[in-house]
Parts: sequence; C-alpha cells; structure tokens
Amino acid sequence: QVRLVESGGGLVQPGGSLRLSCATSGFTFSGHALSWYRQAPGKERESVAAITTAGDSTNYADSVKGRFTLSRDNAKSTVYLQMNSLKPEDTAVYYCSMLWVLKRYWGQGTQVTVSS
Repeated sequence: QVRLVESGGGLVQPGGSLRLSCATSGFTFSGHALSWYRQAPGKERESVAAITTAGDSTNYADSVKGRFTLSRDNAKSTVYLQMNSLKPEDTAVYYCSMLWVLKRYWGQGTQVTVSS
C-alpha cells in the first residue's frame, strides 16, 4: 500500500523558512521520481518541484526558483522541500506526489501559511 505522509508545515513570517518532509512507504522509493505540488484557496493545484530517482536532477516552478530546494534521502525513503525567503503568495496546502503505472498518488497535504 503506497503511503505518502507530509509534515513540517506551519505559520511563518514573510522572509522566513520551512522544511517540508514527505515520508513514504509501500513502494521502491529509489525507483521513482517524486514531486511537490501546492494548492492555494480558490486556485488549481500546481506543480512546485520534482526530483529524479537518484536526486541528481531537479526542476522548479518559476515562482519558486532560487528559493526552494528539493532533495531526497533514498536510505530513509523521504523527500524534503526546503523553502526559504517565503512570501505570502506561497501560502497553500503542499502535497507530496508520485506517479506509478499511470496512477498519481498523493499525500494528505500540509498547510503552509506565510503571514505577518
């Protein structure tokens, strides 16, 4: 059974940082690319960042480039999203995701609120 469990969200002031974690189980972690998405109130879910199986390549949405860093620890079956210089427009529920055999799996999400 595939499980993706996000953690690390919370309330942070503009300019602050958070690190999100996504702990996984139920599949061969090292064999799958992983992604983070986010969904703000009233908006569609959007891709934030993705990382290859070995972690040697990442790509980011233009809105987060230079501020967010995605990494993975294959030994711990966990992926991390380091978010720096946070802005109010980063406020959203953040979801970890994995695509496997044409089915996309999602975690339950973690709320990130950037506000003074």
